[in-house]
Amino acid sequence: MLYSELLKLWDESVQAMDSQDWQGALEKLQQVQEPTSRILFNTASANLALGRLDTALKFLDLTLTKDERFAVGFFQRAAVNMQLERLEDALSDCIWAQKHMRKNAVIDYKQLGLRFKLCSWQVLHNAAAVYCRMDQWEQAKEVLLAFLQQRSTGGGGHLEAALDSIRRGELLTPLMVPESLVFRPRKQEIEQLQKKDFLGKPKVISSTIPNDDFGGFEPLRQQRPGFYEPKVDGAQESRYMRVRTPYMARAPEQLTVPGGVVVFLFGEEDRDGMINVIHDGQRGLLPVSLLEPTEVNTPKAKKSVPNGIPLPPALQPPGRPEARQGPAAPPRDTPPPSSTTSAHAPPSSTPKHAASTGPEQHSGSSEDGSVVVKVHYTYTVAVTVPLNTPYHELKQRVAQKLGRPAAELCLRHKQRGSHLLSPLSGEPGCTAQDLAVAGRATLWCQKEDPLANRTILYQMVALYNYDAQGPEDLEFSEGDTIDILGEVNEEWLEGHCAGNIGIFPSCFAYRENSSVYTSQN
Repeated sequence: MLYSELLKLWDESVQAMDSQDWQGALEKLQQVQEPTSRILFNTASANLALGRLDTALKFLDLTLTKDERFAVGFFQRAAVNMQLERLEDALSDCIWAQKHMRKNAVIDYKQLGLRFKLCSWQVLHNAAAVYCRMDQWEQAKEVLLAFLQQRSTGGGGHLEAALDSIRRGELLTPLMVPESLVFRPRKQEIEQLQKKDFLGKPKVISSTIPNDDFGGFEPLRQQRPGFYEPKVDGAQESRYMRVRTPYMARAPEQLTVPGGVVVFLFGEEDRDGMINVIHDGQRGLLPVSLLEPTEVNTPKAKKSVPNGIPLPPALQPPGRPEARQGPAAPPRDTPPPSSTTSAHAPPSSTPKHAASTGPEQHSGSSEDGSVVVKVHYTYTVAVTVPLNTPYHELKQRVAQKLGRPAAELCLRHKQRGSHLLSPLSGEPGCTAQDLAVAGRATLWCQKEDPLANRTILYQMVALYNYDAQGPEDLEFSEGDTIDILGEVNEEWLEGHCAGNIGIFPSCFAYRENSSVYTSQN
């Protein structure tokens, strides 16, 4: 069977279901020779609407035979089995549906054509409903309580209401996919089934005779010029025209312009000898007899062109500005500044505490023996500390400046030639002088929770922004440093960033070096 024929029957059956013609939809679906799992699911939905539970169960079995990991199929079959009092089979379908959720809180089937989101709490609700029908009320309570204690997203209010019903000894109503929600074919594929006439019907586009609707054969007539015009030499090629004399508007659609101004031709001349132009950001009509060609490529003409008229590009690109005489360049043996210094150094004026970049002060010392530390948080702050300030005192000063407890903060810095943010070492003897370059240092501060009993295998730098697709994902921005805690598989990694732990695709980050880093709590 051709795929185009399958699409046509599929679309016609969906239209019949939308109009509540369930029997007509079944007749269309039965004509499909090799039905897919989605078409079989639609057939089961049509039989459920007609009250044929046994037939619907049969087609759900065929659906799961086609796709053994179809979580929504197991969910739907569990509800049908409960209505048929096949409780053992219903409980088994709930278990398989939860397994094929693959620890996801939600599976959205919109991309497959079904406007339905299968949630994990819905599967557990049906499992509790099965236990109630088996007179295992305590087991039903444990299933719902275990989910509520995990504090998972979504379904909390529904499960609490279901828990109250169980405590009152009331049976839970099984949840299922509504009959009106079915798998639909892609709109783009259905549009391609329609035949298109690429040639069209011949008709007269333009004629010199008013109201000409003649469609027969006759000698070729002279046509008015349309959008295409042959190029001509000289000033006639330009769309810029000069108004010879002032003109006062005589109708609402006309413009009032002074003499000698330049206008841009927006349209073509009409039968009344008027033409659409743009002047000073306004559009209107002017008589063609008042316009004359002009040249706008000369410097004098450019000054007279008002705002609102697009100018053509210049014939020659602007030249490079000449270098002004300034102070002598530093000697060649002066070591280049680091990436941190060049990125954050002031353009011209240098504070008193910032030393020059000469060889004699390359060690980071300044005139007053202090260093300016710039800290990037959710906002940027700067603190001035002595050169011999240890790391723990520097962290206390930054925490006091930010108004946050020092235990919640983690200071990181970039080493020379690296884009990786490395935590400051807590070894004794390490001072702010080790970070200073030309009397300045740049740090990054993050609010992080301690990683108790976790080992950081290595670190990676984020290549792109990654938005979390689920509660288990790790969200980060481009340039963030990610602590790798484990490798889930070849494509996913478990990491830590800015106090959050989760998984993310490994292709969104790169490893700068292969050095092993162990976390220090």
